[in-house]
Amino acid sequence: MIAKLEITGIHTTVDEALEKYARRKIGQLDKYVSRHARPSLHVEIKLKEGKAKDKRRCLCEVVLFLPHETLTTSEATVNMYAAIDIVEAKLKQQLKKYKELHNATKLHRRLISHTRRS
Repeated sequence: MIAKLEITGIHTTVDEALEKYARRKIGQLDKYVSRHARPSLHVEIKLKEGKAKDKRRCLCEVVLFLPHETLTTSEATVNMYAAIDIVEAKLKQQLKKYKELHNATKLHRRLISHTRRS
């Protein structure tokens, strides 16, 4: 689980069930981050609620602070839980790309050291 996780509610109150759900869903994304980046990983979750033309609009914005990048994702739906689910899916894809980009050199180093030993 992600150690530094902040949840704030804007124009809404974040009850215990919603906070627990967000921590469980977003907190499990640390497995998509490389091991050396996990200690410095910091996440901010902003849950906003507003009204737009007789509809309730719930916005979930997540900002991940990683060693070399900052990933930001937001989604607006009618339900706060659905917004968290969609943001989680988007962040999984972004973290997979981040991991591929920043771990390529280590794989390259391992291959080179393996060929030198042979």
